[in-house]
Order: sequence, then structure tokens, then C-alpha cells
Amino acid sequence: MKIVNLSRRRVVRELSAGMALGLGALGMVPLMKKSTPANLVAAEAQPVAGKRIHHSVCRGTYNDIPLDVFCEACKKIGMEAIDLLGPKDFDAVKKYGLTVGMVYDQPEGYGLPRGFNHLEHHDALVAHYEKAIPVAAAAGMKNLICFSGNRAGLSDEAGMKNCAAGIKKLAPLAEKYNVTLAMELLNSKIDHKDYQCDHTNWGVALCKMVGSDRFKLLYDIYHMQIQEGDVIRTIRENAAYICHFHTGGVPGRHEIDDTQELYYPAVMRAIADTGFQGFVAQEFSPVNKDKLFSLRQAIRICDV
Repeated sequence: MKIVNLSRRRVVRELSAGMALGLGALGMVPLMKKSTPANLVAAEAQPVAGKRIHHSVCRGTYNDIPLDVFCEACKKIGMEAIDLLGPKDFDAVKKYGLTVGMVYDQPEGYGLPRGFNHLEHHDALVAHYEKAIPVAAAAGMKNLICFSGNRAGLSDEAGMKNCAAGIKKLAPLAEKYNVTLAMELLNSKIDHKDYQCDHTNWGVALCKMVGSDRFKLLYDIYHMQIQEGDVIRTIRENAAYICHFHTGGVPGRHEIDDTQELYYPAVMRAIADTGFQGFVAQEFSPVNKDKLFSLRQAIRICDV
């Protein structure tokens, strides 16, 4: 993918373009079309967020845009948060009236493959999270990501017991600081071979085993569509154990428009109907060269 270097002046100019257009112009912009000069101007006419979904976005696929420029763009769109940033970026995000929807703060050498499901990882992980939880809380951040790790020969039962043992050591501290540890559900079929927390039922059973309101699941819609499908029913039945959502088009994890198989407005309505008050974070990799247009389009699709 070609990297596009965007200056602050250009981004702000493009985000502000069309502010004088009437609301009637917006009604003529099809949601599912790729960016062109005409529909880009119309799509920028006003912020699109602000109904029943609280919007965030994962930083990773926008790393070519400077963080302060990206924060300013997100704020203009009407978003509330950016995901998967660590403590060094807290001040930059807060400067623009945003928060970090899901904090990423892992000890070196740990993360997706090496998580709580192996007992030999607990000393390093627990010691790190004992520091990370108060730091997140002091900055006003509410969610901190964690991972099961890869099976590496462990049964699902053994991995669950090990995860629970490690997380139970942190639960009282998380409760004290009102920070939720969120274990991400990821598919092991295509993207993350051997990852253990790869089914909602397994994650929910782990939540019940831990027994704390400060340990829940990050339900990645893209990953769970691949791994198990039945997304809407699963969300409705397990809403009590989900604190956060990520999006992505299936297949390919690209735009969530009509080029892929999920109908995101229906998924978002199902989420909103549960009374969910957390964040839904866009985590697709844009095909469109105008990444900010794709982001605004995704927010518009999800703002039910």
C-alpha cells in the first residue's frame, strides 16, 4: 500500500471542506461509494457521530498520519476515542478532548502469543499490570487490553484455569481503580493460529471463572465472524461479558461497506439495543487511498 504523507494543513482543510453546505446535500451522498472529489466535499459537511454508538478507532492503520493531526481529524468527525495507544500518548489524545478507548500496555516480549494461559508468564504479566492499572486510572482511561496467548499444546480447560489464576491476582486492583481488563477474542482460523481465546463461549466461561466485573471481553466482530459467525445472536446473549468492540470487513479486514459480507448497521443496532455504553472501534485496513474518508464513511455506517 502506498504511504500518503498528509500535512496538518491539508488534513484540516479537507476535513473542513463543505462545512457551508446544507444538510440536504448530505442526503444525496450514497454511503457505499468510494471517495471522489464531489462526494468527499459533501461527506465532510458535518460531524457524523453522536447517536447511540460511542465511536473509537484503532491507531495502527493510520500510523502514517501524525498523531496530533489524526486526533484533530477524529475530533472533527465527532469521535470520542482512539484505541491501542499507551501511556506515552495519553496527553496528546487528551489535548484534543479524546480518550484512549482501549489502552495497549504490554511488557516487552508478551502480547498475542504469550499471555495469561501459561503459568510461567504470570510473574512478568502480573508485575507489569500492577503498574499499568494505576497509570491508566490516573489518566482517566477505563479499559486495558490483555491476551490469552497461544495454546502451545495446552487444552482449553487447562488454558482457562491458568488465565483465571493470573487474572484473579489482578482483579482486586482493577476493581479498586475502576479499570477493566479486556481479553480480546481473535480468530485462530486465519489470522492468529493457535490463539486460545478464539471462541465467545470460552471467553465467557473464563469471565465467569474470574468472577469480577472488571474482567470482560473485547469482542472483535471481524475475528468472530470468521471463527464462529452468528454475530448478532452471540452479542445479544453475551452482552454482559463484553466491554468493547472492534470492527473490520470480512474477508480481508478492509472497509465495512458493501464490498464485504457483514451488514454493519444491523450489527450496530443489535449492540445499541443491549444498552451497551462502551466503545465501538474501527479496526479495518483501508483500501481507499483517502483513509480519512473511509473512516468517516465507517462512522456514518455505524451511527445507528
